Amino acid sequence: MTDALKRLSDEGVAIWLDDLSRKRLNSGNLAELVQHKHVVGVTTNPTIFQKAIGGGDSSYDGQLKDLAVRKVTTDEAVRMITTSDVRDAADVLRPVYDASNGRDGRVSIEVDPRLAHETAATVAEAKQLWWLVDRPNVFIKIPATRAGLPAIAEVIGKGISVNVTLIFSLERYKAVMDAYLTGLEAAKAKGLDLSQIESVASFFVSRVDTEIDKRLEKVGGDAKDLRSKAALANARLAYQAYEEVFGSVDGKSTGSARWVALEAAGAKPQRPLWASTGVKDPALPDTLYVTELVAPGTVNTMPEATLDATDDHGVVTGGTIVPNYADAKAVMDAIAAAGVDYDDVVQVLEDEGVEKFEQSWNELLDTVTASLASFADEK
Repeated sequence: MTDALKRLSDEGVAIWLDDLSRKRLNSGNLAELVQHKHVVGVTTNPTIFQKAIGGGDSSYDGQLKDLAVRKVTTDEAVRMITTSDVRDAADVLRPVYDASNGRDGRVSIEVDPRLAHETAATVAEAKQLWWLVDRPNVFIKIPATRAGLPAIAEVIGKGISVNVTLIFSLERYKAVMDAYLTGLEAAKAKGLDLSQIESVASFFVSRVDTEIDKRLEKVGGDAKDLRSKAALANARLAYQAYEEVFGSVDGKSTGSARWVALEAAGAKPQRPLWASTGVKDPALPDTLYVTELVAPGTVNTMPEATLDATDDHGVVTGGTIVPNYADAKAVMDAIAAAGVDYDDVVQVLEDEGVEKFEQSWNELLDTVTASLASFADEK
């Protein structure tokens, strides 16, 4: 082991696991990762739940049988099962939550992805999930679609902590930070305790390289030299945007005037979270999106394979974002000069992200529908 995970933590990077299953909970594996691998949070998404519940794990059978006997709908069954796992994971991580004053020890659960383009329905679903899980250390995940932005502001304004997901573009990320500030201002006007509201903004990484590299390949020529550089550059510029809003030097805020006023009222900055950090291209180092995205006040949520790879051979030498702002801008400028339409790239990625999660959710619904029918027939 390289002790890279400890070094990451020491550099101010919160290590979260991008996975959850009842098997992981019941075996004590999650508790072990918290104890031995510096894991201080968990993220879930519709695909993770589909793999967990649809993968033949018998530990779900007892609850499925009870739900079948009660003749609940498939949608209700899915929510009862997923919120149960999140609630139990939140209990495992509660000591981390308490020790970090609510900063970490968080578990995320996503609103129904079929609601990604419906503001009012997303708000209603977020409120329901917050009530169902009933743990202070839960994050409700809301996608950063256009319809999601006002939902984020409204949900934050109700004092509900939010993980904003599916962020690909710098413009959309800036809108997400604005929505967070708007929500905090609404919460402040209601007299809510701002110190109890947390948020992270999940900026997706590897998928940016996958899409842009595909386009650079078509351009050919010298453009090929830009392959596998876009994702890091995009994320680094996102952190630069974060510093413009929430930055501080020697404990003194250097961020926006809106943020300074909210911080004085007890608010906490919305941390950038690096998501989709599993490397897709086998030609690249499998720890690339971890060791090259090191900066204080960030979160890196990793699939277990990436977590293990970082633990085994990751090399963390210090901050790898702030010193590379100029290079990041040069990379993105060169990609644009090569004819790659950034705005189109990020819109395609957002659309695909919503579609993939919706597909996983529908597959999960089909699996649970079949299971409920099977257990009902056993009567």
